[in-house]
Amino acid sequence: MSYIKKSSKGVEECIFCDALRSPDEKHFVVYRSKHSIAMLNLYPYNTAHVMVAPAKHVPSIELLSDEELLDLWKTVNLMLKAIRIEYAPHGFNIGINMGKVAGAGIEQHVHVHVVPRWGGDTNFMPVLGNVKVLPEDLHSTWLRIKKALEDVMRGR
Repeated sequence: MSYIKKSSKGVEECIFCDALRSPDEKHFVVYRSKHSIAMLNLYPYNTAHVMVAPAKHVPSIELLSDEELLDLWKTVNLMLKAIRIEYAPHGFNIGINMGKVAGAGIEQHVHVHVVPRWGGDTNFMPVLGNVKVLPEDLHSTWLRIKKALEDVMRGR
């Protein structure tokens, strides 16, 4: 998976841990809190697909403290508000895949997928061609969500 890169020592490095140490634009980070990070998915299921991860590198939410868990879900809530303001989706899929058999692509660092949905947002391309067509590039999405988060933080 291209999300997981090898360091010079041949050890796989976690994208969330790398994002925590990197400038926001490198990994399309839209928000940082004391215990969490929110970033765009490079291979989104839909426009504005955000992943929210705890700062702590753990494979399951039960390994987080109450404070870390609350921070994670508050960050998910902020993402919902910002995406709702900027994109006006009809609904959301919110989910966590813990473990490879559950579909986790990055199973050692738990994260929450926040996927906005619109009526009729799937078409024949993903079904027949295994291709997802997105109406907006990731950089534009990143800028729009960051701006919407500023509005949310100001109480809009």
